[in-house]
Parts: sequence; structure tokens; C-alpha cells
Amino acid sequence: MTEREILERLARSHEIAPDYYDIWGHRHEVPDASLRALLAALGVHAATPQEAEDSIRAIESERWRAVIAPAVVMRDDAAPWSLRLNLAAADADFPLAWRLTQEDGKGHEGVIDPASLTVAESADLDGERFTAREFALPVTAPCGYHRLAILRDGAMIGETALIVVPALCFRPLAVQNDGRVWGAAAQLYAVRSERNWGIGDFTDLAALLAQWGARGAGVVGVNPLHALFPHNPEHASPYSPSSRCFVNVLYLDVEAIADFAECDEALAQARSPEFQSRLKALRDADLVDYTGVAQVKLPMLERCFAHFRGRHLAAGTPRAQAFRAWQAAHAPALRQHALFEALQEHFHREDPQVCGWPAWPEAYRDPAAPEVAHFAESNAERVEFYEYLQWQAELQLEAIGRRSMELGLGVGLYQDLAVSVDRGGAEAWANQDLYAIAASVGAPPDAFNMRGQDWGLPPLAPERLRAAAYAPFIDTLRANMRHAGALRIDHVMALARLYWVPQGSEPRDGAYVSYPFEDLVGIVALESHRNRCMVIGEDLGTVPDEVRATLTRVGILSYRVLFFERQGSGDFKPPAEYPAEALVTAATHDLPTLAGYWAGRDLALRQELGLFPAEEAHQAQVLARAQDRARLLLALERAGLLPEGATVD
Repeated sequence: MTEREILERLARSHEIAPDYYDIWGHRHEVPDASLRALLAALGVHAATPQEAEDSIRAIESERWRAVIAPAVVMRDDAAPWSLRLNLAAADADFPLAWRLTQEDGKGHEGVIDPASLTVAESADLDGERFTAREFALPVTAPCGYHRLAILRDGAMIGETALIVVPALCFRPLAVQNDGRVWGAAAQLYAVRSERNWGIGDFTDLAALLAQWGARGAGVVGVNPLHALFPHNPEHASPYSPSSRCFVNVLYLDVEAIADFAECDEALAQARSPEFQSRLKALRDADLVDYTGVAQVKLPMLERCFAHFRGRHLAAGTPRAQAFRAWQAAHAPALRQHALFEALQEHFHREDPQVCGWPAWPEAYRDPAAPEVAHFAESNAERVEFYEYLQWQAELQLEAIGRRSMELGLGVGLYQDLAVSVDRGGAEAWANQDLYAIAASVGAPPDAFNMRGQDWGLPPLAPERLRAAAYAPFIDTLRANMRHAGALRIDHVMALARLYWVPQGSEPRDGAYVSYPFEDLVGIVALESHRNRCMVIGEDLGTVPDEVRATLTRVGILSYRVLFFERQGSGDFKPPAEYPAEALVTAATHDLPTLAGYWAGRDLALRQELGLFPAEEAHQAQVLARAQDRARLLLALERAGLLPEGATVD
């Protein structure tokens, strides 16, 4: 093989595609340097042809010597389930046993005659022959998370997480049998009210549910509510979170916390003319003053926590017991998140340039380091403060979920799940082995951005995710579904493949990396039912037809945007031509508003930022936008929806 062929073989063995086709149908070969950089991000050595060949042998040996995969996902309607067992040929004559332990503790067991199993594949490794044999499990199990062990002479030689999933996602009654609902979407941080502290909060969100529900809406959507960075409030993008498993504490309504009402000092400060004047200034500002909001909220939250410690934790009251139970239920992830918050606050106070764990002193970059344990012990009260904030966020979000049910909304709260996390945040720190930290998620060049995109977020490594039996993915779904009636998965194609860009490279030089699509959508369906939460997949951009077909098959709604829904002529589609299994919206968080689109403000901004490769491309888009304005008016006229007084002339 040539050096390129060796490199391509190694890349494919790690799910990295050596080429891709853009939206114009042009093939792009991924540069050798990019393939090597992405392999390095996965911890795979490929600097020389010899290293690449050694790495090929290493991955093949690892896979063949594993008796069974670390996780197997099976649909409940596809039994009997066939499982692949990798066995050394010399062991094929020795009987094996299997033991299935269901999630509820119920057990099943039996024997396996390897010689009677169908051989699906074979390989020779260092002079030893291995065969892959198909084992049909003779029992079934209900949907859920189970453990299957393979044994020889009573000793376990392999074990897998057997995840049984439903064929379809959950769907609420309101949208079954051709039912439809409508609703509003809001960026919670931008919601104004007469009572909030300069940023939309969870009480505002409850009010939105009530207000829109009274108008007949069945759903209210919000931006991702993920945890950001309290030490740096200006890091405000909800799509670049510190963690997707915890919540942005700036959304807390301080006045709704029980400890605020009990704390005389907090009440006195909040009622003071000076404090009220600060709140008014924050509410009246044209833009959200994130730093100002944090400066009034966080000290008040510290007062609330100090009161809680003195009045409840010290006395072991029922509220203290509830907090302790919640801590235990969410350990160890909660403690690691809170510990990250305390560490980042500590190092940022020492040096304001420190932002994220890669900039911490090296001893603290490993969550399991003794220095980290010592810090946690020495700063236990501060760590617990951040746990307390997450507890309060959980209580307020839980109340919103209950409120949407009480209001009888057909769907209720519609949350949003970001595609990944900030590489310097809590989730990446706690799970460094799961992320390809030296790569970023992005997109190849397309009509929206002709230079391609680098979103600056590290991708999950597919092999490591499967080795973890998908637990981090499951935890993320649960954290975002448990109080929602619907969840939008941003860039849902990430379940099938993601475009990775090596750090320091141009987006055009990235590559697609494949993920275990059927496994992941199956888990989405399982968690959808367990949390009674319908799922919408944001499937915009370059999405293969087979991906959309699978999403439809499992009941994940498509996500259709007015601007992009066109007929072959370029005209806007009439409503009847939209797919029935879809959520339809005028715009998204990363597109212009309808007013901005009409005025061409997005084109002006892209020109200002140098996102057009040439002036001709800019002029072509300006001309196309003028045509689109006319097309939109004509589409509204044809549908009988043209506003009163408006004409197509």
C-alpha cells in the first residue's frame, strides 16, 4: 500500500472519512496533515507510515480480542437479538455460558456451544486465528439498560451493556393522529419583565407558559439553559456551555428561593433604594448587562446559602435533608461540576487571564489529582455553594415542568440541547478522556458560510463514547429532558457524523467522523419515553438522505425553516408541501430574524466580517435577497395570508 492508502485505512478504522462531498457535489480529499492531526486528537500515532501500520495492528487486535462490544443496542421489536462474539479459534470447542441481568434485577442464564454458531468473519493476529460468531440470545428483555456477561468455566470473559430501545420516540397526545400545536420561542436571557433582575429568569419562563397558553399555544421554546461560567458572565453563548448536564444559575429567580424569604439581611438589602435603583438600571438597559446581573445576583445567592447553612444544614431540617438527598442522587457529577466552578473562580481571582482548566496549574488539570482532592477538602463550603445553586435551579425548573402540566399545554416547555461544550469548561474537564480536545466541531464551506465553520467546541470521540456504554450521552439527555415536554437536538446530524476541524487548521481542511447512529437514535427514543419528552432534530445544512429517513423512522421530528423551504423554481413552498413530521419556524438562533432578513442586515454583517470570499458573491446574495422578498410576498398572497394593506407590487 502507498503511504496515503495506509493513512486512509487507519483513518477509516477510527471512523474518519478521508474525503467528503460539499453541497455543490464537489469531492474534497482530506489533507494528510489533517488526517494525522485528527488521529492524534484521538490518541492514535500516525506521524510516519510505520507508526500508522503499528496503529492499524493495535486497533485490529484490540477489537478482535474483545469477546463482546462494550455496549449493544437492540430494538425491542427486532428479537431474537443477534450478538457478535469474538473468539480465538482454539477456544471454539469449549462451552460458554451467558448471564443476563435486567435493570430490575431479574436474571436469565444459559449455555453457548461456540461450534454451533455461524462464523461471520475471521482474522489472523500474530499467528493466532480469531472468528466472529453470531449468537442469538434466546430470551428477550424489556426496554431499558441491562448487563449481559459471557463466561467460561464460571469466569467472566466479556460483558456488555445490553440496551433495549423502542422503535419510536414518545409523542404527546396533542400531536398524535395528525394533531398540531403552535407556540412561541424566546431567548430567555432577553425576556423583559417588571420584576426580574436584568435578565429573564425561571419565573419569567413560567409567566411565558401561562401567557401563551392562555392564547391557545401548546408549546413554549427556549434557548439552551446549560451551565455557563459564573466567573465570566460575558461568556454568554448558550451554545458554548461549560456543561450540558447542569443549568445556568443566572436564570435563578433569587426572590423565589425559600432562603431569600427567610433571610432578613437579604430582604433588607433587596428592598433598599440603592439596590432597587441598580435593578431598575439593569432592567432598562438596551442589552443584557451580564456582568451587572452577576454582580447583583451572585452576592445575594451567597447570602441565601449562608442562611441555609446556618438555619438548615446545621440543624438537619427537612430542607437540609432534601438537599443532602439531592446531592447524593446526583453524585459524583454534581460534585465535579461544583468543584470545577470553585477551582475556576479561585484561579481566575489570582489571574484574570485564566479561563478554563487548560490554563490552570498542571497539577489541577486532572480531576483525580491529589491536589484537586485537597482543594475540595479545604474549600468544601465554596464547593457546596455551587451545588446549592444547582439544587435551586433544579427546584425552579421542576416547578416550571409542573406548571406546564397544570396549564394543560399540549407539549409544554421545549428545551434546546447544544451540540457540544466549551473545551475549557466543567464537562470537558471531568470527561477529558471522552472528548477529542485537540479538534473542533464545525462545518465545511457552504452557501451560508463559504469559508466553512469552526465552532470551537470539542467533539466526543465515538469509540470512547461506546466504551463508556454511552453513559455520558444518556446523562445529557436525561438532564435536558426531565422537565421538558420537547427537546430540540441542535445539529442532530451529530448522531450520525460530525465535521471535525483540527486545531489551527482552516475549516475547509476538516473531515467527517462517523458515530454509531442507530445506537444513539435508539437511546434517544428510550430516554424520550422515560421522560415523556418528544424530540425534534435540527437537520439543516448538509444532511444525507439516509439520516433524515432514519430520523423519520424513529419519530424524531424534522426542523424546517421558512427561509430554506423552496420549490425547484426557488419559490417558497406552500404550507401543504411541508412534511407533516416537522416543527416549522421562521428563523433560528443563528439566522436573522424575519425583520432582519427582510432588511438584509445579515448580509451587511457578513460583508463587514469578511465572510464573502469575493465581492461578486456578496452582490449575488444581495440580488437574490431582493428576489426572495418578492417571492415571499407572492407565497403569502397565494396562501391568502398577505397582511391587510400589503401588496405584492
